[in-house]
Amino acid sequence: MYPFAYHRPSSIEEAVALLADPEAKALAGGQTLIPVLKQRLAMPEALVDLGRIESLKGIRREGDAVIIGAGTTHADVAASPLVREALPALADLAGLIGDPQVRNRGTLGGSVANADPSADYPAAVLGLGATVHTDRRAISADDYFLGLFTTALEGGELVTAVSFAVAEVAAYRSVRNPASGYAVAGVFVARVGQGVRVAVTGAGPSAFRATALEQALADSFTPEAARAVSWPEEGLNEDLHASPAYRAALIPVLAARAVAACCGTVASG
Repeated sequence: MYPFAYHRPSSIEEAVALLADPEAKALAGGQTLIPVLKQRLAMPEALVDLGRIESLKGIRREGDAVIIGAGTTHADVAASPLVREALPALADLAGLIGDPQVRNRGTLGGSVANADPSADYPAAVLGLGATVHTDRRAISADDYFLGLFTTALEGGELVTAVSFAVAEVAAYRSVRNPASGYAVAGVFVARVGQGVRVAVTGAGPSAFRATALEQALADSFTPEAARAVSWPEEGLNEDLHASPAYRAALIPVLAARAVAACCGTVASG
């Protein structure tokens, strides 16, 4: 490690003031930032630890939305009776992230702010048409993810909560890297009101809406309709874990499995 200033604010206002320094970095659960610091891929002059800010934590329901504080851990989301009743797909997704150590330290806000292309939460944020709340505004999920590790957040802007619409039915299915637990590809399917939303993570530079699948499932909400969609490989990730062609083949298969879960059936393939 190397020398840096370490701050532990107790309020959002104090944290925002500290993060106004462009050389400061917010520290949430630290599951991504700490390894990055150890490898010296980032060398901020100051860390702003958000762990003491109680107002960033907690889960509540307001009307047709579940609002989760940015400082809430993955483990707390997975175990929450409120989330399990209102959005079981979100609780299931949170329970799949990493391993127990990661789930007990990592936070929703940290994951959403980092926007790792293989993270699970971005699929739920997009798939449920969530709203990302910050210290200064509310950002629609469709406007939030911009590219590889890139979001609509401005310098010093702090994610404070995410509000998820309660879906009629929803499910998430993924193929996971056995070592890291990150998604090689993951698909979140949700039916909200008269519409269908399908979000993909792990396959592209950032999470994205799969509009062709949405259209197919709006016409016929069945595993067969999802599986019949041919997904192009252009623009998909290529790495040592999977080729673009493999990820393109996975997307409709995972969508079909998610739809089958929504319908209470078992998808083949």
